[in-house]
Amino acid sequence: MSTVHDFSALGIDGKTRKLADYAGKVLLIVNTASKCGFTPQYKGLEELYRTYKERGLVVLGFPCNQFGAQEPGPESEISEFCEINYGVTFPLFGKVDVNGAHAHPLFAHLKKEAPGLLGSEAIKWNFTKFLVGKDGKVIDRYAPNTAPADIAKDIERTLA
Repeated sequence: MSTVHDFSALGIDGKTRKLADYAGKVLLIVNTASKCGFTPQYKGLEELYRTYKERGLVVLGFPCNQFGAQEPGPESEISEFCEINYGVTFPLFGKVDVNGAHAHPLFAHLKKEAPGLLGSEAIKWNFTKFLVGKDGKVIDRYAPNTAPADIAKDIERTLA
């Protein structure tokens, strides 16, 4: 059975990153967008990262342009936007598709391991979040409207 650690993805800088490099860490993987009603969640995601990174949490942001074309710009623009507007220091990756024939294999895995409501695998919108344990196994999935702060207790439990 595969885990999140079996995948790799392009970083926002265009360099391949192996998720195995995060083995032993708790991950919060999020599909993001810069022009979405949920974009202010970047602030909450960064707060979670700063609060728990010393204990082993890493937030991973994956920009996605599949929902309302809300991430139209290039990676350099996305990175600058996140840093300037939300002080994002957690790792960002290159743009990915999360649904459909061209969905990134990581997101195909996440959706299979943690289906949404009524067993639906499709991601419904930006800022869907997946909590992954230190062993790379998917623990839970959170809807776009779930505020990052509302995940803190689950993160603490997973870090323990």
